[in-house]
Amino acid sequence: MGSQPSLSGTIAGERAEFTAAGSWTIEHVDVLQRLVEAAAPTVSRARALTINAAAIEELDTLGAWLLERLMRTTDGRGSEAGLVDLSDRYRGLFDKIHEVNRAPAAVPVVTSRPVAVLENVGRAALDVRTDLVVFLEMLAALAIAILRVLRHPQTFRLTSAVYHVFRVGWQAVPIILLITFLIGAIIAQQGIFHFRKFGAESYVVDMVGILVLRELGVLIVSIMVAGRSGSAYTAELGSMKMREEIDALRTMGFDPVEILILPRVLALVIALPILAFVGAMAALYGGGLVAWLYGGMSPEVFVARLREVVSVTHFEVGMIKAPFMALVIGVIACSEGLRVTGSAESLGHQTTVSVVKSIFLVIVLDGLFAVFFASIGM
Repeated sequence: MGSQPSLSGTIAGERAEFTAAGSWTIEHVDVLQRLVEAAAPTVSRARALTINAAAIEELDTLGAWLLERLMRTTDGRGSEAGLVDLSDRYRGLFDKIHEVNRAPAAVPVVTSRPVAVLENVGRAALDVRTDLVVFLEMLAALAIAILRVLRHPQTFRLTSAVYHVFRVGWQAVPIILLITFLIGAIIAQQGIFHFRKFGAESYVVDMVGILVLRELGVLIVSIMVAGRSGSAYTAELGSMKMREEIDALRTMGFDPVEILILPRVLALVIALPILAFVGAMAALYGGGLVAWLYGGMSPEVFVARLREVVSVTHFEVGMIKAPFMALVIGVIACSEGLRVTGSAESLGHQTTVSVVKSIFLVIVLDGLFAVFFASIGM
């Protein structure tokens, strides 16, 4: 266990000189605490302190910290304190302890509520700027990959693109049919219920036809594709990023955008207009069925009224929107997948962010298209 520790000293004027001896280790923690506490009042009155450590036989982290604490009793007031003649084998340990907590404690900054609100607004603006830069970078990388494929068509991964069209298109048909059928039926039921008060049940055909073909059909399908396929894209690419498969592709000289992202985005651009068409037909069928069973309107009358009030222009507007919405969903889903770091928490977070951003931008894009088509008379 070593010899008993000791700490003796004198004070001459404003200088205190102490001598430490024995074993300054955790085995003697009680004795060391009493020695340091007994010397502290004397040290606190001194302007300078010197501790001679030549007689210290053993020293561990606890002993070094107690010596340092005693020195800081003086040093903390701006005075001089030093440890002399310490054995070289303990000097490294003491130097490490001496550097601990030397920086002054940070003073918490108290900000007023208006300043905090402005700070949050600024951070949000920076986040939007970062997201916009990431989106544009991915769009530019896609454009470059498309140009490269056009120059060398044999490099295009046709099998991968067909597979993704099957996944995001054909496999999504059942759920798209079900949801859009129900949406069309609900719109028709609510329309008949309210129009019946004015004796204008026939106008429900106008509402269902125009809303489904022009707005709701492609919008509902896009939102469902963002939640179904967009989240899958983000999770797949994020998992590959976590396993460093994307870095491996770059190391082998392949472009991940051309190999992984271009087939996925192209599949969405092909599949979404088809799904929007299928969804619009299912919604019209649902609306017609409800108009027949709930409103007493025969299918012949429903179809005749539909042909009378709905023009091809409404159908064209919906179909024009679909590829652009698919492009937005694909770019966001893939870019968020590439932003995944090495944790499962990051993967879940980026997948959620991908779906939220895709749905938000799809709705914003739909609103911009509505204003644009209204301004050109479509």
